[in-house]
Amino acid sequence: MPTKTKSRAKGTGVAQTKSQILNPKSSQSPNPKSKIQTPKSTTPKSQILNPKSYSSPERLQKIFAELDALFPKPECALLHENPFQLLVATILSAQCTDERVNKVTPGLFRKFPAPRDYVGLPQAELEHEIHSTGFFRNKAKNIIGAATRIVNEYGGQVPRTMDELLTLPGVARKTANVVLGTAFGIAAGAVVDTHVFRITHRLKLSEGKTPEKVEEHLMRLVPQARWVSFSHQLILFGRKICDARRPLCAECPLATLCDAPDKTI
Repeated sequence: MPTKTKSRAKGTGVAQTKSQILNPKSSQSPNPKSKIQTPKSTTPKSQILNPKSYSSPERLQKIFAELDALFPKPECALLHENPFQLLVATILSAQCTDERVNKVTPGLFRKFPAPRDYVGLPQAELEHEIHSTGFFRNKAKNIIGAATRIVNEYGGQVPRTMDELLTLPGVARKTANVVLGTAFGIAAGAVVDTHVFRITHRLKLSEGKTPEKVEEHLMRLVPQARWVSFSHQLILFGRKICDARRPLCAECPLATLCDAPDKTI
């Protein structure tokens, strides 16, 4: 008899615990392991990721209009007198500001203005000239290699196609797009530097993890006639307004179109 009585009491205790779990009003501390089924969302994933139609034609037109008003005639900031000098300056601009490059290239181009001047040039001599731009050893190697290939393979003229430019040492799509767009007026793609990469993410125009992916997205969203100017506009916008650390959101004409998490207003 004592054993049966104890068993019934234990059974009653278990029943009470289940009742408390199933009825939230009867318990202030529900079992955290209890499985509560919630209805699955029927909202398409695309709408969750893009609730404000960031790439809608209306929004894009507003962005274009504001950038046109700010920078009606955007130009490349790198000083140069011909396509080859632009190529060299763009190679030097990797991991370096245009301002610093523009302090180096006038003297460099006075000494070595043309591709043939770099053929056979001791790498250490070029390294000395470009030292302040950073990564000078690799840059010097690439510039000499690119100039030598231009002389030997292209008759001393900078090639005018993406495929040919990509065969030059030190030239990736960003550099090739700068040269094609600025020197030759050829819209082969969109320039994606650190400014363009940052701003396209802040404006939710791309979630690409690489410059190549961002360029791919911009080429789908932006009319080809705007590829060259739009890239220059974003670069200028990044320098003057949409700073990496302290964006001037209070002065930004795109503020109403932006909901970046690091927005300052």
